[in-house]
Amino acid sequence: MSTDAAEALVIGEALIDIVEDADGAREFVGGGPANIAMGLARLGHRTRLLAHLGDDPRGRRIAAHFAAEGVALHVSPEPGARTATALARLAADGSASYRFDIEWRVPGGVDPSPFALLHVGSIGLFLEPGGTEVVEIMRRADRGTIVTLDPNIRPSLIPDRDRAIARFECAVGLSDLVKLSDEDAEWLYPGLPPEDAAHRILALGESGRTRAVIVTRGAEGALAVTDEAVHSVPARRVDVVDTISAGDSFMASVASSLLESGPAAVLADAKPVLERAVAAAAFAVSHAGANPPRRADLEA
Repeated sequence: MSTDAAEALVIGEALIDIVEDADGAREFVGGGPANIAMGLARLGHRTRLLAHLGDDPRGRRIAAHFAAEGVALHVSPEPGARTATALARLAADGSASYRFDIEWRVPGGVDPSPFALLHVGSIGLFLEPGGTEVVEIMRRADRGTIVTLDPNIRPSLIPDRDRAIARFECAVGLSDLVKLSDEDAEWLYPGLPPEDAAHRILALGESGRTRAVIVTRGAEGALAVTDEAVHSVPARRVDVVDTISAGDSFMASVASSLLESGPAAVLADAKPVLERAVAAAAFAVSHAGANPPRRADLEA
């Protein structure tokens, strides 16, 4: 399949978020990697999304949504397959808890080499049968493709914690940059402070290609750890509507910075990258549903 000169290939789930709150239930197009693909497109990058969609009303809605956002699907919706859903229940503070109905398959032989950036993560890294093939795609990425990883761990979908940690640590060694939340870090390495967890993850990639680890910390901001330095920035104070795409908007902004400036510049001074990403997350949490910012929103 032609990549249409796309800059980025994002691999992972696209689904329908069914959001329940005091006012009832609403449906939004979502999924962490899908939100990242949309975020990259809104920031001006030609992006393709490799997701598993059914050729059903929800799958067609997702396909139409991303077409309108300028994100091309790398594979077409599959007849007979079921489009995934995530039931998100919102608490009074805007935080969300999830229950998933998802199946995940990935076609063999996907070539990441035409893309400047490959992003992988979330359910698609861990859920079989597709997760194994996702790792193989990462292995095929040469040094000319920037590889980013966001585990976005969903414990309810992980029956074997040890196997999931092994999968994550394998993927770390295949990635240039790893971004995770403090909740992810605590699940992976209980009791380690976020900065220590980041150093541990960075050390895992010493024999591979990992050069930076970013940990988002919610209301406490974010930190980045490289071999040379540790950078941290505070969160922006905004009125929170919900937190559904905060981390995804953050990751999209980081990936955008990598595409625009290159890894060397990002590693040399990660603080501006973090500040822009924190601004992207602040925009997302102040709007309902999966709603990453456009470039103009970050430049306002």
